[in-house]
Amino acid sequence: MTSTAELATDFVALLKDGRHEQAASAYNADDIVSYENMPGPMEVCRGKDAVRQKGEWWIASHELHEFTTEGPYLNGEQFAVTFYFDVTVKESGERRKMHEVGLYTVKNGKIAEERFFY
Repeated sequence: MTSTAELATDFVALLKDGRHEQAASAYNADDIVSYENMPGPMEVCRGKDAVRQKGEWWIASHELHEFTTEGPYLNGEQFAVTFYFDVTVKESGERRKMHEVGLYTVKNGKIAEERFFY
């Protein structure tokens, strides 16, 4: 079984390379739960398909100008990743620069939970 450190390192390398869908496909558990810090239908997503759909919605809703990823920062069966986004929200035309922390919990060699702080 892959260690949390190995999983986190591989996962973040894929993110840094812009291969977000591949990272999620390879490392998210089928029953992953994702928690966003925003009200609405994306606040809590349950299951690999729901998390994938959330990602597809985000990509379709934003024009990406810059994206950086730092980490992973390890602690037992968890790791954190910091993100910086410079995007334009397509619906409003508003440009946003955002910093975010993702906290990932690993169980049985897969990411079982992700929580985003911003």
